[in-house]
Amino acid sequence: MITVTINGVDLTFKTDKSIFSPNCIDKGTLAMLSAAEFLQDDKLLDLGCGYGFVGIYAAKLIGESNVIMSDSDINCVNISAENAKLNNVGGIQTIHSTGFENITNNDFSIILSNPPYHSDFSVPKHFIEKGFNRLKTGGRMYLVTKRKEWYKKKLTAIFGGVKIYEKDGYFIFCSEKRTTQYANKK
Repeated sequence: MITVTINGVDLTFKTDKSIFSPNCIDKGTLAMLSAAEFLQDDKLLDLGCGYGFVGIYAAKLIGESNVIMSDSDINCVNISAENAKLNNVGGIQTIHSTGFENITNNDFSIILSNPPYHSDFSVPKHFIEKGFNRLKTGGRMYLVTKRKEWYKKKLTAIFGGVKIYEKDGYFIFCSEKRTTQYANKK
């Protein structure tokens, strides 16, 4: 179990050794959350939710009915659903999905992800390209990685720009959807 207080919000999480960062909240994820802005009317997707930290924290701020958590690992989906109940936000929708495969919503105002960045770029490429299409105009995508250049170029090509923050050795990227077409297809 992990117990943490972030910005005055007390949270507890059941974890599993097979899930990313099972012993503590990942520093990259904390860095991303320090840059993210949550608004009361946000509809949020925690993409690659792991044990549910981001989505559950967000639900405490914007309401559980405004949050969807998804992961390609069914164990993560099950544990994140348990953790939502454990933290009294059991109304969060959890979806077993490889990327956006089983996610039908296309009106998110915010998507947050700490994508796998130690392999090739196929997963973050999918997250960025398909994520753009799932955001409403004005929606924001936040990603956190330890790599900068590829993400900077890809987000700029798709969104037309990106804000980059650096914290604790991580790069936090924020891009806003301003049009309905990829920037490089105009």
